[in-house]
Amino acid sequence: MKEDLKIAWRNLWRSKRRTLITSSSVFFAVFFAVVMRSYQLGSYDRMIQNFIESYSGYLQIQHKEFQDNPSLDYSFDYSDSLFEKIFSVKNVVSAAPHIESFALASSGNQTKGVIVLAVDTEKEKKFSNPESKLVKYKITQRLINKLKISGQFHESVLKKLNQVSGNSYSSTSRLDLDLDLSEDERNSYMSVILEESKATNRYLSNPDSGVMVSDKLATYLKVNVGDTVILMGQGYHGASAAGLFPVRGIIKMPSPDIDNKLIIMTIPTAQRFFQTEGKITSLAINLTGRSAGVLKRSRENISQLLSDKSTLVKTWEDLNPVLVQQIQGDSQTGMATLAMLYFIIFFGIFGTVLMMMAERKREFGVMISIGMQKKRLKRIIVTEMIMMGLIGLIAGLLASAPFILYFYYNPILLRGELGKMMEDYGWDAVMPTAWFGPYFYWQAVIVFIMILVATLYPIRKISKLKEIEALRS
Repeated sequence: MKEDLKIAWRNLWRSKRRTLITSSSVFFAVFFAVVMRSYQLGSYDRMIQNFIESYSGYLQIQHKEFQDNPSLDYSFDYSDSLFEKIFSVKNVVSAAPHIESFALASSGNQTKGVIVLAVDTEKEKKFSNPESKLVKYKITQRLINKLKISGQFHESVLKKLNQVSGNSYSSTSRLDLDLDLSEDERNSYMSVILEESKATNRYLSNPDSGVMVSDKLATYLKVNVGDTVILMGQGYHGASAAGLFPVRGIIKMPSPDIDNKLIIMTIPTAQRFFQTEGKITSLAINLTGRSAGVLKRSRENISQLLSDKSTLVKTWEDLNPVLVQQIQGDSQTGMATLAMLYFIIFFGIFGTVLMMMAERKREFGVMISIGMQKKRLKRIIVTEMIMMGLIGLIAGLLASAPFILYFYYNPILLRGELGKMMEDYGWDAVMPTAWFGPYFYWQAVIVFIMILVATLYPIRKISKLKEIEALRS
């Protein structure tokens, strides 16, 4: 066997071009399959992170009827002792009580149905940290006109500002990316733009009777900090709920769908508004991970702590069936694209095998004629194919690893019309890669199986090889 390995290795480098062509086919198959799947799974992770970690949580305690009929009548009693018990469970990293309901929001002539989310402001900081999402900068047409009148700004910079007019930002990095200023323009104008576009917002405190309004909803209602929003809805057991709420801050939610319809208030304010004293509709929980094992164990441990049998612990998949279906559907499309890629690459590998058999037919005839058994020749050829495949596989994995690492920590931020289109469709305008997981190794396994299938052809040809015909070829 050791001798066969040595012969196979030497045979590889007798025809370097053929070896490089075959190994390159495998290399590109593995590289593109891994990178493509990594981007696809990374986009799912980003979507889940935006929606789950900042809104619903990986687990939720709620009344068993609440999901099918999200009424305040299906709220349950809440106390700090329950929170402490939940927080002590293994794998729980944060938890936050919520009151969630619907209302009609109105300001001036604008009216819209909204989600009202009541939070404990201190606990929510550790759960979704809405304070970090407060709008810090807003590019308005009034600001652009002011900068234009000043005469200090170059026409190209004003044009870029016009392209992002109406956009709000909770950080300077996204603003800087969207403007796409040159180094000189950034040094000359960025500090002025940040100073002039600075927005005044503040986070809620627990006794606060005001609200925070999501950015796109605030734009629709035409409200800003200091304005008042009218809310009308239905409270506990059919009681009417209506009130005036001053706007304390504008918050930019990472999920565009939520950013269109969210109003946040404190739990004491919501309990007075909806007349649900001492009750909440859900207790949202974030975990160390979302693997099936972590979800199952945490769900079981938390369920044992609940004394109220009318409450259940539900996973993020139970709470978001539409999101799960969207991910599954998109994943199937990605798998179909990968299958097409595999199909093309397989015939590329198979083509090099056909070329090899045609070129080496006489060589095989000579080797069999001088006494080499066909069984041993098959073993050597299969070993050659596996070696060529392994060279391509290992090179593909090694080449894709730094690519995945870099774009995991530095995701591609989509800008301009493409970024806006992504946000309009409900996706965050970011393209990260996924961290290493089973997908990384499975692409290599699938390509390796393709190599093994391709070896069936030379095995069959050698079995039917006739020495006289081979010598004359």
